[in-house]
Formats: sequence, structure tokens, C-alpha cells
Amino acid sequence: MPRELKALKLRYPTAATFKFGDSAALCQTLLSLVRAGKKVATCGALRDYESDEAMPEIGRQDIALNWDDTPALVIETVELIQCRFDQVTEAMALAEGEDESLEDWREGHARYFERNGGYSPEMQIVWERFRLIEDLG
Repeated sequence: MPRELKALKLRYPTAATFKFGDSAALCQTLLSLVRAGKKVATCGALRDYESDEAMPEIGRQDIALNWDDTPALVIETVELIQCRFDQVTEAMALAEGEDESLEDWREGHARYFERNGGYSPEMQIVWERFRLIEDLG
């Protein structure tokens, strides 16, 4: 574990670490959207949280990593919604800051989930609203 991450874990002892996206380019884009205040939410497939990722918890502060595993941001979860993919509302989709419409969000996220374990309109997702606590970049 890099020294700077160890120091952060002392300040945020309950923090989980994670990366936005599934590539270096996407990770950087999403971190930039958070820094710009455009991305205040994210989502993941429930199946991923059941297998290897820490489930978000309201009030917990987590560390978002750059693609190279160095710390980028600290966020705090402020709202969680578990629902089917096809139940995501336009407000939820737009809070993720990546798309201009619910339709664009659905298309992009369907492709993302297909690349990462499979997609179905009925799949369960965990949608998370967060606030930026600390920008480490």
C-alpha cells in the first residue's frame, strides 16, 4: 500500500477504496467530473458488492483511487437507493454527471455493465449520492 494511502487510512479508518470506471481513461474522466462538481452520484451492480466490493454506507467516507492506485478523492455517501436498472430516474442518471439524458445514461451504462459481468434491464443496482470531502489531486 502506497505511503500516502496508509496516511489517509489513518485519517479515514473505515474508508473503503475504489476506482471509478473500468479503464484509465474513464477513471480520469469521472474523477474530473467529480472535481468539477458535475458528478455527485455513481452506481454499481449489486452483484459486484455481494462478491468483492465494499457496499457503500450512508455517512462513510471512502477513498477514490486514480487508475495507478494512488489516492485521488475522499467522498462521503449521503444517499443510497437499491433498484432495478430500468427504474433509475432521470434525476438519478443526471446526478452521475456523465450524460445529457436518461436515454444516454441507459445506453452508456448498459454497455459498461455488459463489459463487466453482464447487463439486464431488470438487474439490481446500488445508486449512491455522495459529496466531495477532500480533493487529493
